[in-house]
Amino acid sequence: MADSSSCSTENRSLFTPCAACKFLRRRCLEDCLLKPYFPPNEPMKFIVVHKIFGASNIIKLLQELPATQRADAVQSLVYEANARMRDPIYGSAGVISHLHDQMTKLQAQVALAQAHISNLQSQNANLMTLIPKQQSLSDHHYPFQDSTPLSYDDNTDIWHLGETTWESFWS
Repeated sequence: MADSSSCSTENRSLFTPCAACKFLRRRCLEDCLLKPYFPPNEPMKFIVVHKIFGASNIIKLLQELPATQRADAVQSLVYEANARMRDPIYGSAGVISHLHDQMTKLQAQVALAQAHISNLQSQNANLMTLIPKQQSLSDHHYPFQDSTPLSYDDNTDIWHLGETTWESFWS
């Protein structure tokens, strides 16, 4: 009996069916059209697409496309099916509309920020025209810069600047 069970196991093909054939409970052939796009380890990918579009529509669509475009088409179907599951009325159009609204609002915010920056730059330029250029202290003449000596008399608490005298306020 062990011999007959081992013989039947050897005759079976050793590949696992794709997620589509597994879900549809049909025999998955080696040249299955859906096998490359719905691997057995991603069953939800096919289940969602099947629920929205139906297996026959998916197969028809893939048969009409060249083999080079089929992977992109399946990706688009999966995206649209997931969007339809979240938003049955608008699907991916609702997502696109929402993103477009966000982009419009962000562009308006950027325009406001640029206007604010421009306004601040013009204010800065106006202030710079009002403020004279600073001169160094050595270029400017102050009356006390003469060679008049400044002295302090400890006995009388009086400051002397040349001919002028001041009494100390903090004594």
